[in-house]
Amino acid sequence: MEYTHLTDLGPGPGNPRNSEGAFIALKDGRVAFAYSRFAGESRHDGAYAEIAAVFWDGERFSEPRILFRPDPAADETNTMSVSVLRMANGDVGLFRLVKYQSGFSEYLFARSADEMETFGAPVCAVGEQFPGYYVVNNDRVVALRDGRLVVPAALHAMDVRTGRMSSRGEAVFFASSDDGRTWSRLCEPFAMPGGAHSASGLQEPGVAELPGGTLYGYFRTDLGRHYESFSPDGGRTWSPAQPSAFTGPCSPLLIKYNEYDGKYYAVWNPTPSSPFRYRWMSEVPKYVDGDRSPLVIASSENGVDFGAPQIVEDDPLAGYCYPAIHFTGPGEMLLAYCAGNERLGDKGCLVRTRIARLRLD
Repeated sequence: MEYTHLTDLGPGPGNPRNSEGAFIALKDGRVAFAYSRFAGESRHDGAYAEIAAVFWDGERFSEPRILFRPDPAADETNTMSVSVLRMANGDVGLFRLVKYQSGFSEYLFARSADEMETFGAPVCAVGEQFPGYYVVNNDRVVALRDGRLVVPAALHAMDVRTGRMSSRGEAVFFASSDDGRTWSRLCEPFAMPGGAHSASGLQEPGVAELPGGTLYGYFRTDLGRHYESFSPDGGRTWSPAQPSAFTGPCSPLLIKYNEYDGKYYAVWNPTPSSPFRYRWMSEVPKYVDGDRSPLVIASSENGVDFGAPQIVEDDPLAGYCYPAIHFTGPGEMLLAYCAGNERLGDKGCLVRTRIARLRLD
């Protein structure tokens, strides 16, 4: 594997965290990377955060430009977790999670006809008809071969009296058949079978379309493995979630299809039963949990059976998570991921985002 470091979006005064983004190629040849830019003093997931973007011309990145800010007049406190897609009509479509003072959240979609210079009025993709607290990861929205858009979400129960959110997630999928103009819920939320022994349930879902059209859903858990589920009917019904071949802590997995070579690529942290697990856990700071290093990547011809992983990064004093992928050719990609490192003075693995170029064997 050939790895080229391109840039770090590191924390600074008044900007305690930069994390969780997504790429898109623009018509003028540049690549945009939109991400969560926290402003103020707090790096907590619910703290004030904006959506910013940097633009890469093939040699250097621009200074960040703010695309969206929370609107206090609308009860918004935070916006993050970006996905970006090229829409069927040629627009840029940007998806983002918005959190409210009430404790609920929504997943909003807005489109740009001028390559991210301006955006139109947002449409609610998740949370309007069925209010609740939803989690949708960055770089998660998928365009299927039939033109539908699918959003994988985790629904977390809320105690309206205390405002506290349950850590246990239930998986649910939303879709649009008209290029993002209207959205509907594909299925009822479903839980982990026998989930009484899991505090996480099915968290941070992802979805990939397999060669025959079956949808493959995957979920992070606290049971040492990512769980998986299959839908043969476009997301309306799903098989009971079961342990997958991917070991891992409660840290996200990302699977994406590369149209250049017809392969699927997975990026994740292979623990705890993987041979890559480190033996020097006592050296790892608590915020890393000893489980978000190394970060590895593997490929598959069918989206289910993956080959041997290659290590992307493996510093035991760092934490690597929340990847985003943009393919540029067969086995070639831009990869972004959180990469906080105690050696750099970072106070958490989520505060820094790294962008690299990978060419795989």
